[in-house]
Amino acid sequence: MRTINLANRVMGNVFMWLAVGIVAVCFWVVVERYFVGITRLWLQDLYPWMNGVMFTAVAGYALYRNDHVRVDIFYRPASTRTKAWLDLIGVLVFLLPFAWVVWSYSFTFVQRSWRLFEASANPGGMSGLFVLKSFILVLAVVIALQGVAMLIRSILLIADREDLVPDDYRYKYDLE
Repeated sequence: MRTINLANRVMGNVFMWLAVGIVAVCFWVVVERYFVGITRLWLQDLYPWMNGVMFTAVAGYALYRNDHVRVDIFYRPASTRTKAWLDLIGVLVFLLPFAWVVWSYSFTFVQRSWRLFEASANPGGMSGLFVLKSFILVLAVVIALQGVAMLIRSILLIADREDLVPDDYRYKYDLE
């Protein structure tokens, strides 16, 4: 659990900086287009690609931080034990099967892209689309791993072993 959390924290803290790059590249594309009068298609490809890489790479980090979308009217006021049960069921019924579906349906898609060294469909666009598509698999791996960490946390909490859960991975906002 600690190793998975650390890996997702590192991924999140590294790839979140792409947001700054996205803003800078998008700003520069606008400056070139409207003030200089030129358009470089590879730059126009770059910022949506960076956006895709960032959001797929930081998905596990968001799950670790509990920053994902959730229906909080039931979850937030729940006790720690109830949260653990909800997470256990949610991970087993929804998260891990979703990660498996994403992996299994996209693996051949990504593999074919690598085999072709796929590039942008835009004339003059960026090469390396195959690298971008690989982040679909990264998404499946990081959310599945974080799901495993959530399972471990849930099992420990249900077994009344909260002392084994790292402080930074305990539930917040308990109203018990």
